[in-house]
Amino acid sequence: MASSEGKREPATNGAALAAFLAAGIGAFAMGVMVILNEAGLFSAPALYPPAGGVSGRTTFAAAIWLIGWAVLHRRWQGRQLEPGRARVFTLILIGLGVLLTFPPAWKLL
Repeated sequence: MASSEGKREPATNGAALAAFLAAGIGAFAMGVMVILNEAGLFSAPALYPPAGGVSGRTTFAAAIWLIGWAVLHRRWQGRQLEPGRARVFTLILIGLGVLLTFPPAWKLL
């Protein structure tokens, strides 16, 4: 965006990094919900009966993702951040979230 003097304002990446990290938070939340369900510690309600409890788990995970995105976006918008740490945390959270949804991980309980 150009200012009144014709100079360009520096680009910011905070909002984009907030979206990426929130995706990792949502994926990890889904994995945690699956593990808690399999351990019998949390049973999400069936919001759509033909799908069963998975409809409740995915809805809760999506809500956690949206809350994480809103909070991070509010804090990071308009800022230029180093993407390395956000990228690493995002990949770790997504990896753990996916791992926790696999049945072999459930058997470790």
